[in-house]
Amino acid sequence: QVQLVESGGGLVQPGGSLRLSCAASRSISSINAMGWYRQAPGKQRELVATITSAGSTNYADSVKGRFTISRDNAKNTVYLQMNSLKPEDTAVYYCKTHYRLRDYWGQGTQVTVSS
Repeated sequence: QVQLVESGGGLVQPGGSLRLSCAASRSISSINAMGWYRQAPGKQRELVATITSAGSTNYADSVKGRFTISRDNAKNTVYLQMNSLKPEDTAVYYCKTHYRLRDYWGQGTQVTVSS
């Protein structure tokens, strides 16, 4: 099993920055893909970014150039640096991983971009 705990969400003005963290309950060095997803009110959950154990990354078109995903295997943590935030980035952000044939999700952290 893997437990994921997100943190770092909050209220930020348009153009601002936040860094989300996702702490795993076990070593992530052997876990390949980890990712961030988000769900806005009334919308489906969507992929934001993923990162493999080799460091390869993938981003949704809507966040390319503004968001950066990274991982620190020594701290069992995945990060999402979010810059130039827009009101449309407002959502609950979830961390996800796939381990031993199962998907694991965190409880989510709210990000609100508003003036």
